[in-house]
Amino acid sequence: MESNAVQMILPPDLRQSETALRIARGTSRLLRSLGFACVSELPLPSGRRADLVALNERGEIWIVEIKSSLADLRADQKWPDYRAHCDRLFFAFTQDLPCEIFPGDTGLIVADGYGAHMQCEAPEHKLPAPTRKLMMLRFALAAAQRLNRLSDPQGFAES
Repeated sequence: MESNAVQMILPPDLRQSETALRIARGTSRLLRSLGFACVSELPLPSGRRADLVALNERGEIWIVEIKSSLADLRADQKWPDYRAHCDRLFFAFTQDLPCEIFPGDTGLIVADGYGAHMQCEAPEHKLPAPTRKLMMLRFALAAAQRLNRLSDPQGFAES
């Protein structure tokens, strides 16, 4: 039996290092195994962009900030802003970085290009309903637009 299925492949995200891309892939696999769908590089209402945003069927929203090196962590002063847009905030990193360098009030995920494991759960801080709705709409629109760009690249010509 012949299949007419079309395989769509996302173009590589050239804003990320190879290490960060591997961490994102492994972390996304872990989150999917926990019942979450993920969108990478999601613009937030604050104007920041989250590395990974995960949403499950209960409407829980998790943000994962990816750190590929100690220098990356030290240079980043924007991650506290992400708390206003999620129920739980995590850092994902390789096993080469020690857990002790990360803030104690975040969750920790150790990842590579094949998978990840939850080193430490993130504390929960429930979003207000209006923020949750706004984040869910942003998530849905970003996911749908990315699928549409894959299925009809000519329909999304750069302007």
